[in-house]
Amino acid sequence: MKPFMDQDFLLKNETAVHLFHDYAKEMPIIDYHCHLSPKEIYENKKFKNITEAWLYGDHYKWRVMRANGVAEELVTGAADDYDKFAAWAKTVPATIGNPLYNWTHLELQRYFGIYELLNEQSAPEIWEKTNALLEGEDFGVRQLIEKSKVKVVCTTDDPVDSLEYHLLLQKEKDFHVSILPGFRPDKGLEINRDTYLEWVGNLEKATELSIASYDHFLQALETRVRFFHSVGGRVSDHALDVMVYEEATKEETAGIFAERLKGKKVSLEDEKKYKTYTLKFLCSLYTELDWAMQFHINALRNNNTKMFEKLGPDTGYDSMNDDDISKPLNRLLDSLARENALPKTILYSLNPNDNYIIATAIGNFQDGMTPGKMQFGTSWWFNDTKDGMLEQMKALSNVGLFSRFIGMLTDSRSFLSYTRHEYFRRLICNLIGEWVEDGEVPNDLPLLGQIVQDISYNNAKNYFQFEALEKDRKTNLISLL
Repeated sequence: MKPFMDQDFLLKNETAVHLFHDYAKEMPIIDYHCHLSPKEIYENKKFKNITEAWLYGDHYKWRVMRANGVAEELVTGAADDYDKFAAWAKTVPATIGNPLYNWTHLELQRYFGIYELLNEQSAPEIWEKTNALLEGEDFGVRQLIEKSKVKVVCTTDDPVDSLEYHLLLQKEKDFHVSILPGFRPDKGLEINRDTYLEWVGNLEKATELSIASYDHFLQALETRVRFFHSVGGRVSDHALDVMVYEEATKEETAGIFAERLKGKKVSLEDEKKYKTYTLKFLCSLYTELDWAMQFHINALRNNNTKMFEKLGPDTGYDSMNDDDISKPLNRLLDSLARENALPKTILYSLNPNDNYIIATAIGNFQDGMTPGKMQFGTSWWFNDTKDGMLEQMKALSNVGLFSRFIGMLTDSRSFLSYTRHEYFRRLICNLIGEWVEDGEVPNDLPLLGQIVQDISYNNAKNYFQFEALEKDRKTNLISLL
């Protein structure tokens, strides 16, 4: 029987042990998609207690607490922070089998040096230990990022955001992690949302352009893309909960936009046309600027109307969707490829039934020039589990090039979530170790170790080219100021 979460946790054979400890363990991190706050990074936020660090905004934990019968007052309500922590501690033993059990204890071990199990009995002592450490100078969010060996963080930012904290961070001389914006234009694509016209108004303010036509709208979007680029943005992200493709001319799309400007909702077919044309316009800009584009597909959001009205979005009431994505996805990628407007692309689906759809779709559009240009993104959200990660990696390896995979990201709002990279790397090493033990691949540790290091860090480094960006970052900043 193996000890609980010892140094060889998840490593089931000698090859896996060597691969992790000798090759993966010390590799840096590029977190190319997350929901961390650039403001909190700039201000080097310090948490008042472990509840704030762990439970504020973490809908993964909120969901299981509710499932364990914890009242909403102790989840998102106004209860005392210690009472919320105690409710989480009481829930943790019930999460055995859920990755939250391992993630919780990895975070206690790596950041706080605490190897006790968290439960109702140990909660008071762990509360005191963690809070005492959080008061120290080594526990600002910048120190947590640096302690995790993070080199680059790409946040998620609306096109109308000022990026003021990214600009301020670029002036910092003593913080050596690149904090870069990620362009998330969802609000500009969802033409039928009640907030759409308000967002167009915000885009006018951000660009100081009057948007009276679709041409003006595209000009404003381009202005913001180029602004993000000047601040170091090299990635976009799209929540395409429903994958659509409907061809339309610019004139048709302009007419659809004009109707919406009058306050009228548009038909489903016209919505698809608008989304398709606008997305293709953005893709052409991403290609020109050598950005990487991310599609997050097949999420079904805000399913509990009562709780949405009470708490708003991103509070733990989302699930997997099961819309068909293969035809519209391939048609969109094909149309972009035909126009030489297909950027580097990373595809994720929340539904694991789409694993082979995505793994085969990316193979249709590799360009023979950029290694791994089309990527099957790492397991996302509900698939961010041991089984989910392994199934994604197996699908990719079965029909593509596992060795070109750009690996893990946090997709998190928590500054303590970088231990997920360790969890992921342990799974990579064990998977490859199993192949060696079964005689499926040679016992060539230098070869396999290189693949492990590439997936852990090098592939992302080469894919995004952030190092080249760092060299001219000061030049860009001077031009802006």
